[in-house]
Amino acid sequence: MMESVNLTTPKTEKVFFSPVSQLNRIDSIDILRGIALLGILLMNIPAFSMPQRFSEPFRTDLESLNFWVRGFITVVFEGKMRALFSMIFGAGILLFTTKKEAAGKSTTFLYYRRMAWLVVFGLADAHLLLWEGDILYSYGVIGMIAFLFRKVKPQYLALGVPLVAILDFGMGYMFYKDMRQKRLDYVRVKTELLSNKTPDATQKKVLADWREVEKDFIPNEQDIKDNTKKMKSDYATVAKKIRKTSFDWQFKYFMYGIADPLALMLLGIALFKWGFFTGQWKKKQYKLTMLIGYGVGLPLVLYDFYYSFIHFPNLAASFVHMENNPVVWVNIIYPFQRILLVMAHASVVILIVQSGVAQKFFNRLAAVGQMALTNYVMHTIICTLFFFGYGLNYYATLEYYQIFYLVFCIWILQIIISPIWLRYFYFGPLEWLWRSLTYWKFQPIRKTNP
Repeated sequence: MMESVNLTTPKTEKVFFSPVSQLNRIDSIDILRGIALLGILLMNIPAFSMPQRFSEPFRTDLESLNFWVRGFITVVFEGKMRALFSMIFGAGILLFTTKKEAAGKSTTFLYYRRMAWLVVFGLADAHLLLWEGDILYSYGVIGMIAFLFRKVKPQYLALGVPLVAILDFGMGYMFYKDMRQKRLDYVRVKTELLSNKTPDATQKKVLADWREVEKDFIPNEQDIKDNTKKMKSDYATVAKKIRKTSFDWQFKYFMYGIADPLALMLLGIALFKWGFFTGQWKKKQYKLTMLIGYGVGLPLVLYDFYYSFIHFPNLAASFVHMENNPVVWVNIIYPFQRILLVMAHASVVILIVQSGVAQKFFNRLAAVGQMALTNYVMHTIICTLFFFGYGLNYYATLEYYQIFYLVFCIWILQIIISPIWLRYFYFGPLEWLWRSLTYWKFQPIRKTNP
């Protein structure tokens, strides 16, 4: 029987609205958050540094180092680190609310103010610092929804994961169906115009609709050249391009991205209640989770990768596949293989932490996780200044495998700096700002006895 985490507070204990104290932090959660944060950079770095459709030249080149680096990252990390981060975010909802609510305090207004400020940070990250893949905005909005489910029994929250995965697949299908229809209409019109006919109004609309799809999702060669030139230009030019993309994903297409992180946050709440994240399971339970996760998840993700290798080697092949397949059933694999593998990854980490091996290193990872907001924004600042035109202008310059040298440098920097900072301060600088804005009161930051 899985044990539940006891976060209740005796009624005689006076509870104030204040951030989680150092003594009440849970190391395993900080460590997992730190690992997830560093892992997310592996997935984000190509968007900072590489032109669109950058992988086409080596997607099927087995002799290319780029192919194997991409394959390893796709199989082991792609989607898993963001999933872990979402799950830890869900657990954080309980860390923020449970003791206060157990003492009879309402946390609704305080929590929603906290999430509202996270939305503001996300807007700044996307539109001022110019990171088009920002997750702070969406986490702030989706976190407001997940909050409503914090008291639901964990078995129901966990059951929601496969249901939401199916819903997510359905929404993805609707999106794909619309794009596929525009593609079929485009091919039909291009065939009709082969005899040099002048397109009529209906045909012009079909061509324009497909052109919008190209610009937003499937850029042609000229689009890629134009966009690369913009990214290597000054701040104003880069900002104009990035802000449009960010706006589209934050508002125009936002509904398509709600289901996945919401399901993962709810799963995180359930796993926290069950004691998974706090090391309360028996070792054999973690080992069994690891064996099932890798035993089932790895074959699934490898098949998914192989399917992509065969059917999507380049853009032309992708169009042929789209035109011939009304439904891409293989996509249903993704949400399940990533859950299986992220549970296996987390189990391995918890088992190693419990063994006491490399404790000093894991303490550093915990510090990275404790400063997750600061470190996440630091990723944006370093990468934009390194790759974009108004910085060092390395955009579309390095080989794919070479961009991960910067990732390793950032990892080393944050693993070294984070514990040093926390030796003298209670919070990271952005964590301190976020907490001060949440509680609408300046929080103490400097330790009197570091």
